Amino acid sequence: MENFDVIVIGAGSVGMAAGYELAKKGVRTLLLDAFDPPHTMGSHHGDTRIIRHAYGEGVQYVPLALRAQQLWEELAGLSGMTLFARTGVLGAGPLGSPFLAEMQVSAKQFSLPLEVMSAEEINERWKGMNLPDSFYGCYESNAGVLYSERCITAYRELATRQGAVLLTHTRVTDVQVEPDHVTVTTDQGTYRGEKLLLSAGAWNPALLRSLGLQLPLVPTRKTVAWFAADEQLYSSEKFPAFVFELEDSTYYGFPSVDGTGVKIGRHDGGHPIDPDQLDRTFGTYPSDEGDVRSFLEAYMPQAAGPLQQGRVCIYTLTPDEHFLIDRHPEHEHVVITAGFSGHGFKFASAIGEAASQLLTDGRTVHDLSLFTLNRL
Repeated sequence: MENFDVIVIGAGSVGMAAGYELAKKGVRTLLLDAFDPPHTMGSHHGDTRIIRHAYGEGVQYVPLALRAQQLWEELAGLSGMTLFARTGVLGAGPLGSPFLAEMQVSAKQFSLPLEVMSAEEINERWKGMNLPDSFYGCYESNAGVLYSERCITAYRELATRQGAVLLTHTRVTDVQVEPDHVTVTTDQGTYRGEKLLLSAGAWNPALLRSLGLQLPLVPTRKTVAWFAADEQLYSSEKFPAFVFELEDSTYYGFPSVDGTGVKIGRHDGGHPIDPDQLDRTFGTYPSDEGDVRSFLEAYMPQAAGPLQQGRVCIYTLTPDEHFLIDRHPEHEHVVITAGFSGHGFKFASAIGEAASQLLTDGRTVHDLSLFTLNRL
């Protein structure tokens, strides 16, 4: 049986980042993944993710977002890959939006550049916008878009270069936790580790149940779609990424990157699923296209062209949509990263760093008090 200092189950966004952080410290690291990352079975595919700093979901996220940005830029330098585009990000919604108010609190507390704009100013600056007078927005010029699959590839190459062992197409079938080690059985073999990181996304709930934790984590079917758009209005050189918090729904989207069309998704809603039984066919539900097309017709009409493509992905939701980053309550040598609730990718670099610190130092420089297990 092969022995490792740390075994990582799930080499996606956080797992691969943690694998690199561990390996560069000289930690003997085994990364296990049921697929071959980057892949289309989890929560990191679809080309792009938004990264924001003046965070509307809570000012507590801002230091983590800023550290994540720094780490993504370092990763780009180390890998020689383009991982980030500073497109700017516009948050928009009706007057009185709690999300936009929290963006302004975050920006003020951390001295972040944030431009508060009326609907008229937004429609004038970006001719592809059609906001009603009852809306306003907050524009963050330093924010932008991460190329998510490239980010995974960069971490994978650097982690393995540093000596991490990555086993792909390797499904975990059993985890046994002893007082001073863990034994992980897979369909390819059995491995022993002194410590364990669980970062298996939508497969975390089943793994956690096997370790005696019944947590309210809900894997949820989500979709994104790309629509043909007027490139003079919506190209990534001219148009920002965006998040709209409406009265009864939330949408996010991206400018057209290299002519691929405007990409858009609905953040709220979705259908609870078993990740092993997920129907990955876009269009299974009329709302797959209908919801996002209706949004575009209302607020960005020249981007509501023919559907170019649609993808199915997965959120793993917590009840409060804050993350879960903590140790197992009965096993100090088991660290859990889970429940990223559709807004975790941007933080993956910093969470990977935090997880590696918890595993090697027993503590982390990051404030993770919002993400404790005992709140659930």
